[in-house]
Amino acid sequence: MQFRKREEEDYSIPLTSLIDVVFLLLIFFMVSTVFIDFSRKIDIELPESKTSDSSTNIKNIEIDMNLNNKIYLNGDVITEEGLESKLVKISSENGNKTVIIRADKRLNYGSVIKVMGICKGAKLRDIGVTVK
Repeated sequence: MQFRKREEEDYSIPLTSLIDVVFLLLIFFMVSTVFIDFSRKIDIELPESKTSDSSTNIKNIEIDMNLNNKIYLNGDVITEEGLESKLVKISSENGNKTVIIRADKRLNYGSVIKVMGICKGAKLRDIGVTVK
């Protein structure tokens, strides 16, 4: 007598499709996550605007002003006199740079205007103010 071997049923879980689903979820959460700008170490609360331009240029001059009247030029603390001399130097090397001012909304308006005047005195004409 010849006996036929009964085929065993496969009870394993197909891991290939499961791995694909996990990778798709991982990519979805990575893309949908809000990325934090870790280069900003200054606590500044920006004013809000109904229309704002979110485009950024890598070759910008960034001036940050916090509530304690400290001025930061590209992340480094600087005085008003130092800011003026540094901007004149930058302007003489390349005068068509854009100045982006990030000032705390609780800061005195006159302080921001003073920094804008320093920028204009350094012959930098393209000045922008960052808002939310």
